[in-house]
Amino acid sequence: MIALIQRVSQASVVVDGATIGAIGQGLMALVCAERGDTEKQADALLSKLLAYRVFSDDAGKMNRSVADVAGGLLLVPQFTLAADTNSGTRPSFTPAAAPDIGKNLFDYFVAQARIRHAEVQTGQFGADMKVSLTNDGPVTFWLQIKPEIKQENRMQ
Repeated sequence: MIALIQRVSQASVVVDGATIGAIGQGLMALVCAERGDTEKQADALLSKLLAYRVFSDDAGKMNRSVADVAGGLLLVPQFTLAADTNSGTRPSFTPAAAPDIGKNLFDYFVAQARIRHAEVQTGQFGADMKVSLTNDGPVTFWLQIKPEIKQENRMQ
């Protein structure tokens, strides 16, 4: 699974003219499931995201996590993060999980985040979303937990 995280001073998601998710200071994460991902990858990615130290301590060093600063978390589904852009001028989305699996893993990720973190807002899977944010820094990181290699692939 992939999360492109951005430290924000504010972020929001609008669908059909209505704001469906909004946070103040915190992390906005674009979240994508890849083929072969399971709840195991979702759990590992969430643990990393919640513990990732991108907020400044009193000395100005990035030593605090979103949990440490009690920041908001805005999770937005974004299957295009899995695009294969290695050839041509049109991306291929074959590395992304099938839509039903992607939705199930995103919903699982959100449910687990709500158990583990106080403020969680979301976008809407499959919707035409308008995402706005003020990137604080800017600070942006790519986090990825790769699917486990299947046994038959290890022998090649």
